[in-house]
Amino acid sequence: MKQSTLEHELAIEQAHVDLVYARLDEATRSAQQVANEGAKLYHSERDSFVREEDGTGLFERDVFAYQAAKRLAVLDAEHEGLVFGRLDRTDGEIRYVGRIGVRDAEYEPLVIDWRAPAAEPFYRATPANPMQVVRRRVLRCSGDRVIGIEDDLLDDGSAADLVVVGEGALMAALSRARGPQMRDIVATIQAEQDDAIRAPWQGFTLISGGPGTGKTVVALHRAAFLLYTHRRRFENGGVLVVGPSQVFMNYIERVLPSLGEDAVTLRSVGTVASDVVDLRGERTDDATVATIKGSLRMVAVLKRLVNEPWQDVPLELFVSVQGHVLRLGAGELARIRTDVLAHNKLNAGREAAERALLNALWRKRPVELDLERDDFDERVADTAQFAVFANAWWPRVSAADALARLASPTLAARLSEHVLSADEAEQLSASYRNRRGAHDWTIADAALLDELVHRLGPLPEPEEREVSLFLDDDASVSELVTTMERLETKREVDPFATPHQTYAHILVDEAQDITPMQWRMLRRRGSSASWTVVGDPAQSSWPDPRETDRALRELIGTAPVRRFRMSTNYRSPAEVFDLAAKVVVHAYPDADLPVAVRSTGVLPELRTALDGDLATDVRSGVADLLAAVEGTVGVVAPPSLLASVAQALDETGEDRDPRVLVVTALQAKGLEYDGVLVVDPDAIVAESAGGLRSLYVALTRPTQRLITLDLGRDPAWRKNLV
Repeated sequence: MKQSTLEHELAIEQAHVDLVYARLDEATRSAQQVANEGAKLYHSERDSFVREEDGTGLFERDVFAYQAAKRLAVLDAEHEGLVFGRLDRTDGEIRYVGRIGVRDAEYEPLVIDWRAPAAEPFYRATPANPMQVVRRRVLRCSGDRVIGIEDDLLDDGSAADLVVVGEGALMAALSRARGPQMRDIVATIQAEQDDAIRAPWQGFTLISGGPGTGKTVVALHRAAFLLYTHRRRFENGGVLVVGPSQVFMNYIERVLPSLGEDAVTLRSVGTVASDVVDLRGERTDDATVATIKGSLRMVAVLKRLVNEPWQDVPLELFVSVQGHVLRLGAGELARIRTDVLAHNKLNAGREAAERALLNALWRKRPVELDLERDDFDERVADTAQFAVFANAWWPRVSAADALARLASPTLAARLSEHVLSADEAEQLSASYRNRRGAHDWTIADAALLDELVHRLGPLPEPEEREVSLFLDDDASVSELVTTMERLETKREVDPFATPHQTYAHILVDEAQDITPMQWRMLRRRGSSASWTVVGDPAQSSWPDPRETDRALRELIGTAPVRRFRMSTNYRSPAEVFDLAAKVVVHAYPDADLPVAVRSTGVLPELRTALDGDLATDVRSGVADLLAAVEGTVGVVAPPSLLASVAQALDETGEDRDPRVLVVTALQAKGLEYDGVLVVDPDAIVAESAGGLRSLYVALTRPTQRLITLDLGRDPAWRKNLV
């Protein structure tokens, strides 16, 4: 192709992109003007109260401010590649496709939002079914400059004089280097991916597929599509996106905002319960303890924990009334506690518990005790013995304080009897004895804490102080905005309200790693939600897939289910995926192995560190990868070697190359790098409950080059390659 022809086509597209950005600037100025005019609507110099007739002015001002701010947030968002597609139709119409819709002054579309029905042919048209599209063009932009064009000719019978440029948008996109954050695929969505993205919202949408098939980005684009097509339902109700780790959430956080959506909550599975518990860490348990904590057997243990009185509680209650001693023994107290907890959560049951104690004591009063029932209750409740006992026997308990009690080996053994083995109970207890602080909870602990909040109920709010409606004499403010900002209103507590935040749609990525206890945690936040569930059983780190399958089936119940399978591996070169596939089929013969569509011609390197100098070999492997690829390099290590591997890369005296990231196989879930160094594959297998399936995850992260580094002469994992 002549260079002048390509330059001519680039100039045509650049002229339209310039027009779109000019119109966007006009819209931004208009929204800013609305914001400024809204701010002028109402001003008050009063420092006492707001007159009733001023309420309308306040309301109008706030509405203007809110709507203008909302519009500016959309227009000011990052629009890298705002216009990315063009459709030339058989009827002569030209449609441009982009991240948001933009119209000219006559309200004619300059860009169609990629989620709109009119944009569907951009993703679904094929030569077999061109959908009235002659040419599909993908525009590659840097900021507001068009730097590349890739065309697909779909109906050559109607092509006429249309110019066709490039080798195809998808393969061009796949060949580009990766950065530290996930790129959206909005310009290169394929037909099978688009089917899943645009599926109906009701019920459950299950997306499966092997590594590199684009499951994650398909799911994220689906969230953006649902928010666009069912705005009121999902923006008001909220969308929760759950991923395996904070590393993963940092990786994907740019995708949804870049697609024009920010009404989404991103949570790693270890922080889902942060709406009810103070969770700060991403620490993981070892594989055995994580399996214990994730099992549904923990429901029985936690139920017993809630029912267990605090350790220093007296076993009997003695109360003296007019010289008569009334006694309730341990058996009676246990029956009362069980009966109250059958109808109340612990933190909401204090009043019922005290009433049950008084009822039991009333039945034990001697005949000669001449008191009416009201007098009897008052006298007993006022005694020091009753007050001290009630405070100790029925304290208000936080989930964190309750779970920390399992640090006692004796208590953990008693509560785990006939549920866990003696060795499992000891390992569970040891995990809490070894905590490094009050907030040092692991990812697996989050689901247990959430279960306890559900069973204990929220702690009662502290008494609210009374606040004057009027400003203090020395107040530094001169305007009263609303009465609600100065007056704290005490609200009635709804006994049926849930402390958990709920959502209208929940998207769960890497669902094969969600433990049964974590499914219970997620279910509390989406009891009336629609769901998108993404996963691949072959990459599961959970040792009992049947248990998680059962938990998922119980969650789905009778809701409608749609299943989509992603069949093409766009990430891994065939040379890399062939090696990884040989590994996983030994552990999971039914693995869903996608077809790798790319080949680099470079086989994976299987290295051995025979001299025991791990640091030197790690640095050498990373250096070779950095020289071979332009983008990121991931170093995947077992948890036991993570710190030493990171130290080896940092002790050279120079700053570590920002392209290099050190992660565990669990943290690498869903991520991709141009080059990957897998350190000590046998240790990755040994230190994960998923075994070879976790190694499969590590081996399928690279888009170009793979190096493995074994620490022994006879690595066991290589026997699977024969």
